[in-house]
Amino acid sequence: MSSSPTPDALLGPADVRELAAALGVRPTKQRGQNFVIDANTVRRIVRTAEVRPDDVVVEVGPGLGSLTLALLEVADRVTAVEIDDVLAAALPATIAARMPERADRFALVHSDAMQVAELPGPPPTALVANLPYNVAVPVLLHMLETFPSIERTLVMVQSEVADRLAAGPGSKVYGVPSVKANWYAEVKRAGAIGRNVFWPAPNVDSGLVSLTRRAEPIKTTASRREVFAVVDAAFAQRRKTLRAALAGWAGSAAAAEAALVAAGVSPQARGEALTVEEFVRIAEHKQHRREDDKESGQQ
Repeated sequence: MSSSPTPDALLGPADVRELAAALGVRPTKQRGQNFVIDANTVRRIVRTAEVRPDDVVVEVGPGLGSLTLALLEVADRVTAVEIDDVLAAALPATIAARMPERADRFALVHSDAMQVAELPGPPPTALVANLPYNVAVPVLLHMLETFPSIERTLVMVQSEVADRLAAGPGSKVYGVPSVKANWYAEVKRAGAIGRNVFWPAPNVDSGLVSLTRRAEPIKTTASRREVFAVVDAAFAQRRKTLRAALAGWAGSAAAAEAALVAAGVSPQARGEALTVEEFVRIAEHKQHRREDDKESGQQ
């Protein structure tokens, strides 16, 4: 058994600034970098994520390692994905210096998270990350799609993005991110994070979003790509009725109406009123129609 990490292993405000200065790092807006400087906050994130001693955690955008160290205190192992050359080069040394007894439990993948197709070691069971605000949704969806072994996710994102991800049908902020996240998981808001725990302090509030992967994937004969195509079309022109919004997707407004009626959805409804299951039924109808057209063409 390894000894437990020392209480001062986590990074405080002075540690973060010293590390950044030593590396010549200035947080950039381009990469949406805001480093967490509060040890209580990262421990709270780990608690809220319900990280267990047997978890294999993947973290995206570890930065200087504030959350990484807190995850290593609890998880079996942690793999961090970092795109920034300087930060990626420095992180293993930070882990080795501050938590030497857990350093062999840490792996670094120096890559753009959107390009990651595999990770070293056992399959990840949890994703916990302070996601760069400008790419939060695509990165989250990519990781959920690429690594089906991820059962639980907790991400810190811009508060507005958190609201959108966790929104339900009928909400003003319900949209593409809400439906696509719900395809994979049960999604809920899991708390708010103040601005003063970051350096530099962002000019927006942050929120935590918890995603628990569906025990059983949504049963459908349509592919994820086909379902997501309907979702994208439905929200591309939010103010239009689905009959009009899906005309391009279906081939005509009449074909869109037929697909909607067959799926049990009102052609006069709008995308923001539909559940992910209703989008699935619409996609299935188009797929069935294609199969029927093929059969009649072969006869």
